[in-house]
Amino acid sequence: MKSKLDRNRIERFSRQIILKDIGIVGQKKIIQSKVLIIGMGGLGCPVAEFLTRSGVGSLGIVDHDLVSLSNIHRQTLYDEKNLGKLKVKAAKKKLAAINYKTKIDIYNFKLDKKKFTKIIKNYDYIVDGTDNFETKFLINDISLKYKKFLVTGAISKFDGHIFTFDFNNKKDPCLRCFYQEETISDDIINCEYEGILGTIAGIIGTMQANEILKKILNIGKNLNGYILIFDLLNLNFRKVKFDKRKKCICN
Repeated sequence: MKSKLDRNRIERFSRQIILKDIGIVGQKKIIQSKVLIIGMGGLGCPVAEFLTRSGVGSLGIVDHDLVSLSNIHRQTLYDEKNLGKLKVKAAKKKLAAINYKTKIDIYNFKLDKKKFTKIIKNYDYIVDGTDNFETKFLINDISLKYKKFLVTGAISKFDGHIFTFDFNNKKDPCLRCFYQEETISDDIINCEYEGILGTIAGIIGTMQANEILKKILNIGKNLNGYILIFDLLNLNFRKVKFDKRKKCICN
């Protein structure tokens, strides 16, 4: 992928390039990066938008859903003109209008092991914006197998949380170390059941994008081995450490 910074790109990304932690070298890293976003809902939309605005060179977006009226209050890439249309196609059109130099590949299917294994090799960073634990565990397991960097987010009501997993580091835990399958319910991360304030999706999704950019640039502190928990109704924030489980698949 060409990472040459022509005059247009220098002007477009000037407010990033001026940062001492980014500069020309960092912007080239962003342009060369390849990110896969799974789920183009309340989390996936702001992730895709801000990574595109930042200059990420290649984005893959995965979703099999159609845009519905109830999506629009929190899924920022869609409007009423998109009702009934495929989310991935509507999102690609909006993203292309933001930055046509970001290559967008769309995957209009429900993720399963076979499909995920086929496409994951084309990407360096994975973002989980899904709303059910079956898919989250699948994303965790395949990302672990292929040693990818994974950012997982979830939202409900006025709350959200974020994990990051660098699966090149064998000492770090995975998602299964935190969640016990037999004790969880999809209700706790599903907007359809619990409801969601639209701004919560934007905040958590933007934080996920931020973690991807930090990893691409290799700057700042990460969340590996921690969960960052947001109570945005009462403005309480917690960073909780958790350890590897002895009988987990990540050992």
